[in-house]
Amino acid sequence: MKVIGLGDNVIDRYMNKNMMYPGGNAINFAVNAKKCEVDSAYLGVFGDDEEAELIKYSLEDLGVDISKCRKLENGTTKRCDINIIDGERDLLNVDIGANWPKPIRIEKDELEYLAEFDLIHSSCNAKLEDQIYKLKAIDSIITFDFSTKDKYRTDDYLQKTCPYIDLALFSCENMNINEIKIFQKKIHDFGCKYVLVTMGKNGQVFFDGDKYYNGKVKLVNPVDTMGAGDSFIAAFIVTLLRFGWKDNNKLTENEILSAFEKASNYSADICMIEGAYGYGKPIKEKR
Repeated sequence: MKVIGLGDNVIDRYMNKNMMYPGGNAINFAVNAKKCEVDSAYLGVFGDDEEAELIKYSLEDLGVDISKCRKLENGTTKRCDINIIDGERDLLNVDIGANWPKPIRIEKDELEYLAEFDLIHSSCNAKLEDQIYKLKAIDSIITFDFSTKDKYRTDDYLQKTCPYIDLALFSCENMNINEIKIFQKKIHDFGCKYVLVTMGKNGQVFFDGDKYYNGKVKLVNPVDTMGAGDSFIAAFIVTLLRFGWKDNNKLTENEILSAFEKASNYSADICMIEGAYGYGKPIKEKR
């Protein structure tokens, strides 16, 4: 069983602690899948700076395959500047620098490589909405994190992405349960087979087109919630794959509820470390 994170890489800078940590949805997925004892890889474009070197070092140290990644000469890694207060994040600024690498182009060679994986995970932050349709040329399961922003929930964006995705993931902390169920039905009608919504401390809802399933959060006093959602997603997906999830079979209630439980326990543990998955380094300079 092999999975891959496709897309973004960033540096999360904790300004009130003068520390920076590797991150990004695709990176975090690949790392957490590896921690769940699954062979994993990351495919994307790195910058050419200290931040990129930290990200690459962390992935290589953890055993995540980055052999097919590219590097943009003089490229600048995206920085997300935050403060961490009582374990919760306060976003201050996002800086892509003067030469941020453009999204990776999915061409013949990339498709041949991606076809080696049982599952491909990407997100809205990968900026691949105009290329995601290409992945349907291969048999891999496709999962996609739409995150929280409304600009990734317009009909135009959903039409570009949902028909080519097996599992769509959304964070909807500010919606009530009835709104969430209506929203999930809409996403399913756009062509996505399964829809998972996380609601922060209020748990999760999974929709398979016929039935809604509810999950619970394992509450802890977090050290750092950075990457909690990505860790939940990775553990949830890995559990389903271990049950034998394939593109052409329907997930059972037992499989979904078991995945909820394992993912909640795993993400609670991740909240007890700093950064999305550790590997912190002092901030030395400003762009």
